[in-house]
Amino acid sequence: MTSPSTSNPHWFLRARLKTRQLLLLTALADEGNIHAAARALNITQPAASKLLKDLEDVLEVPLFERLPRGMRPTWYGETMIRHARQALASLNQAHEELMSLKAGRYGQVGVGAITSPGLALLPQAVAAVKREQPSLRVVLEIETSPVLVDYLRQGRLDILVARIFADDDKSNLRYEPLTGEPVCAVARPGHPLSSAAGLTLGDVATRPWIVPPAGSVLRHRFDLMFQEAGLAPPFDVVETAALLFITRMLQQSDMLCVMATEVARYYAGHGILSILPLDMPCHMDDFGLITRTDRQLSPGATLLMQALRTACRPVYGLSP
Repeated sequence: MTSPSTSNPHWFLRARLKTRQLLLLTALADEGNIHAAARALNITQPAASKLLKDLEDVLEVPLFERLPRGMRPTWYGETMIRHARQALASLNQAHEELMSLKAGRYGQVGVGAITSPGLALLPQAVAAVKREQPSLRVVLEIETSPVLVDYLRQGRLDILVARIFADDDKSNLRYEPLTGEPVCAVARPGHPLSSAAGLTLGDVATRPWIVPPAGSVLRHRFDLMFQEAGLAPPFDVVETAALLFITRMLQQSDMLCVMATEVARYYAGHGILSILPLDMPCHMDDFGLITRTDRQLSPGATLLMQALRTACRPVYGLSP
């Protein structure tokens, strides 16, 4: 028997897929049994069982294992639950956008960025968008790339300015490269090394450093940089990515820190730290604009994407 999902790209129309079935899938995943899921949806247990059976009959696969004390999703069930959550989230977003438009607002857009473009690119783009559409609500997250990609997949964000790593799942992601990210060494203003001539890695290998957490890409490349120079990586270290702590710690000590050059320039421009005259050949990979291929951008997100592309010209000297 031919599966409706393969015989018709819109099988859900022929199957008369109900929104309540999607809600039931997520409720079963959250509650773990049919009685609690039925209660959560304010329907009877027999009605919930019939909704599930009808869906399994249409799909011709078991979505849940029936256990003595509850239910557990099968691989088929996990797949449907994931897509059910996405579909329901999209419907909720559609309703919010409609209500915003009816109220004279332009809706909402969620954007995430790693720190460097969060400082250099996002302020210009967001300012341009707010000038054009003051009613557009902009939600901004500054985080690491893996966290941001998770937020994008969950539907919490619409656009990222971040990285996709080689071992990441790239399915349903669209990536437009922008630029690479060089790094540098920084210290407090007036640090003895800030004006040192001919500074080398050997001069700083035994100094105390503030470094990224173990396991991060930059930490790996930082340590590798010293090893490739025939040196042991610094051992007197504090591991953190918290910029507020880093800047305060640098001001109060003679510690050094490895930092994205764009971020360092920002703080140096405000007299908070100084960039050391030291070559740091451990730059980070390119970052770029990331969106989902399986989700169309809202009017607000489209407006912000255009603003980001426009802001790329003066910031990075290019247009993606």
